[in-house]
Amino acid sequence: MGLFGNSKNPEDYIYQGIAMLQDNKPKVAVNLFKKALKSEPKNVTALYNQGLALNQMRKYQDAITCFDKVIEINPEDSPSYNNRAIAMAELGDTDEALDWYDKAIKADAKYAPAHYNKGVLLDKKLRPDEALKCLDNAIKIEPKKDNPKFYKGIVLGKMKKHEEALNCFQNVYRNNRNHLDAYFQTGIQLAELDRHEQALKVFDSILERYQKYKDNPHFIYAKSRSKAALNETAEALTLLKIATKSKAGKIIKKWAAEDKAFDKLVGIPEFENIIK
Repeated sequence: MGLFGNSKNPEDYIYQGIAMLQDNKPKVAVNLFKKALKSEPKNVTALYNQGLALNQMRKYQDAITCFDKVIEINPEDSPSYNNRAIAMAELGDTDEALDWYDKAIKADAKYAPAHYNKGVLLDKKLRPDEALKCLDNAIKIEPKKDNPKFYKGIVLGKMKKHEEALNCFQNVYRNNRNHLDAYFQTGIQLAELDRHEQALKVFDSILERYQKYKDNPHFIYAKSRSKAALNETAEALTLLKIATKSKAGKIIKKWAAEDKAFDKLVGIPEFENIIK
């Protein structure tokens, strides 16, 4: 017997399904939405949330079917266009996904998630200028949200606009002291600006508060490169060796071989052995 006993009320199934979805139990949620849809096949709340659950389960084509049914009933449903686009992108049809994000925005120009998701996808497609415009739109619509401002910093960092990226991450962390990714990226951008002593202060501050980072290979690598840039060679090599022993070791070796921060270590046998 479930939460609502033997109730056949579709709204009860939907309520419980949404709760399961929020509890990261999409398979259970899908079954509950199916029960609701048996008696109300055009219930847009059940169809939409079933689509969300199927997206979580990576059943993207089935999710698209759900969102299409919602759109057929309500052609102005921006969230369905947006989540359909997410499914399309996951299936590898990124150009089509961009079109669906545009449809979401056309249906509701103030629907911030569509602007944000379009910006993220454009960044992945190596179209950073367009990505920034989308992210700025999302920020204007929802200025208190962290994600668009944080991702804007990521895009700016990739564009080598490190001062602007630093400003983004500092603003996010200033407004949300629990946003450790923003604080870590603050350290990364300080290092990119050759402000390695300040970067290390950030990294050490993170480690003092959150010991879990001591085993994070990206965190260890970031400290290593700043140590190398400051001529603290022994510590740099020790940290780099630890980072390359991780699951991310192959890519970290590649980064170190191409990173200007390690230029002073080129030719040192221990460094060459680590990155080979």
